[in-house]
Amino acid sequence: MAMCGKLHLYLSRCRPIQHLCLLVVSCVASSSPDPVPIVSTVGSQAVLPCSWKSELNVINNPICHIQWQTPASTVFEQRGTQRWEASEFKGRLVVPEDKLDQGDCSLILNDVQHGDVGLYESYVVVMKQRIFIQRVRLVVHDHKLKQSLRLGDNLLLKLHTPKSARVVAQRGNTSSWEEMWVRGEERLEERLEEQEGGDLVLRGLRREDEGTYRVLDAQGLAVSTLKVTVNEVPKIQEVPRIETRQGDPVGEGRMNRPSSLGIALLLSCLIVLL
Repeated sequence: MAMCGKLHLYLSRCRPIQHLCLLVVSCVASSSPDPVPIVSTVGSQAVLPCSWKSELNVINNPICHIQWQTPASTVFEQRGTQRWEASEFKGRLVVPEDKLDQGDCSLILNDVQHGDVGLYESYVVVMKQRIFIQRVRLVVHDHKLKQSLRLGDNLLLKLHTPKSARVVAQRGNTSSWEEMWVRGEERLEERLEEQEGGDLVLRGLRREDEGTYRVLDAQGLAVSTLKVTVNEVPKIQEVPRIETRQGDPVGEGRMNRPSSLGIALLLSCLIVLL
């Protein structure tokens, strides 16, 4: 990338970090490269790539000022030990300082949510120049799972994120969705139990528990969709017994003993030969 495809004065907005209110010269690429696609699932970790060394190989000074923003606003800014992040991302964003010194300005986004989808751009500020580095597009999907269990088994319902708000189910032959669990309220399902890690367990599956289970966030968007099949416990087939007589070797039945007719025929053959 050319050092300056387009120059213009840029006055950064004041934030809780006082020293980040600077008058700098913004250096923006004249072209708009296609964004790097990043796909993640709700509750997972996403890494939005950024490498300032690939763009600023002529600069030897270490980079200590990094900015990440969406088209609407700044979401993250770090200058040395000072750090700022937007309220909707509070506690979920980090750019490791040790990797930043090595040229890696990637933004780590923890506990990904549906609301995080969209376009992200990274910039570094060097010698009062704000330089565009990378454009990334984040796509977020819900978890889609299938599970086959037997009657009496326990069904594990993973919530995937602390921001999961409800669990609903469409079971048996019904087309309606019933509410099984709501965060902060007493359990609605008698056989439903909460585990220490926050996930749920439905004890003792019944035939009518077969169906679709969904974990929803506070906005009603699907965190996960789980389709469950409940199978009958297979019957154990009886092995046919072979009748044995007293004195027979162990494991040998009546059919393994030579018959009287067979012995008589054998003796007749011997007499003829003699």
